[in-house]
Amino acid sequence: MKALAARRHHRSAPVVLLLLALLVTGGVYAVLAPSQARADTASTQDIETGKKLFQANCATCHGLDAQGTETAPSLIGVGAASVDFQVSTGRMPAEINGPQAQVKPRQFDDDETAALAAYVASLGAGPAIPTDEQVDPAKGNPATGADIFRTNCAMCHNAVGAGGALSEGKYAPSLFKTSPRNIYQAMLTGPQSMPVFNDANITPDEKRDVIAYLVAQRDGSPGGATLGSLGAVSEGIWAWIVGIGLLVGAAVWIGAKSS
Repeated sequence: MKALAARRHHRSAPVVLLLLALLVTGGVYAVLAPSQARADTASTQDIETGKKLFQANCATCHGLDAQGTETAPSLIGVGAASVDFQVSTGRMPAEINGPQAQVKPRQFDDDETAALAAYVASLGAGPAIPTDEQVDPAKGNPATGADIFRTNCAMCHNAVGAGGALSEGKYAPSLFKTSPRNIYQAMLTGPQSMPVFNDANITPDEKRDVIAYLVAQRDGSPGGATLGSLGAVSEGIWAWIVGIGLLVGAAVWIGAKSS
């Protein structure tokens, strides 16, 4: 017993315990850390194809090695999710410089988009493209998503995702037709004026809840006409023009009848 106690109180024991703690912490982080897009998740052929597409269509602004220029930022470390979002929505390649990249018909098909994403991901680890399960609205909780969306997103995108104006010619787009995957990727990468909501801010399950809430808003308003889903402005105009207009008309009609 004395020998065992002596080993427990050996002066090297704290160092051994510290190393064990670091080892356990590293192992837990490796298991639970958010997935990143890495070069080894795509084939060499995909990366080479993506590189050729990039040099032909994107290098003019982003540089031959995606290192960035005065015109456009570096893409090293932005990850596959950012590329997939920008290219699949037609925002990139951009047609003109402006306050905000516009949504337009996409220039690349799914295979070409995946190749571009693989090439950019090979330049540095970044957020990976979410899986089908991560973006499935049927597996989310719309009620929880409503709370998260109204706390973090409604001030720009409107309470139901109808969009809204920002400063300096920018705007928060409507989310009524945005795909669940692009909604997830927007939260993950923070395009345009949008902040980044990484998995530490909003967890993957909470992101799926937000998607479930936004998709639920596309079924129409249970109260009848949505009035553009613009909230108090459109509802107030309706009340003043139609509601008060009817009251004024009724008052005039009653006055005419009484006279």
